[in-house]
Amino acid sequence: GVDRQSRGGGPGPGPGGTSSVTGKIIVEDYNQTFTTLWATYDGADRDVYLRYGDNPTYSEHVKSGPEGDFEFNYLTKGNYSVYVYSKDSSLQAPSGQISIIQEFEITENKQVVVVPTFTVFE
Repeated sequence: GVDRQSRGGGPGPGPGGTSSVTGKIIVEDYNQTFTTLWATYDGADRDVYLRYGDNPTYSEHVKSGPEGDFEFNYLTKGNYSVYVYSKDSSLQAPSGQISIIQEFEITENKQVVVVPTFTVFE
């Protein structure tokens, strides 16, 4: 077969590959002013977004499992970012929410990338 991911054109990152990315979400539950940490727990049923390359919006979206784990499969070689939303502990964001982004690169087939654990504020 022809490797369409070779140098030059090609479709860039996206589905159809054999690689994957996994990660985990931990939630730190604070009071409204972020001065008291009430609890820390696994980030179950959280929205996780995957963006291919320079796309302005997300390309895939999953919910984290009961232990806060998530996975995106069938990735081809290229650059990606995975992100989650968190309450803004600096209390600066007008929406009260910020995104936490982690970038990674798939460089070979059958690669499994484990991104650092996300800590989100609740």
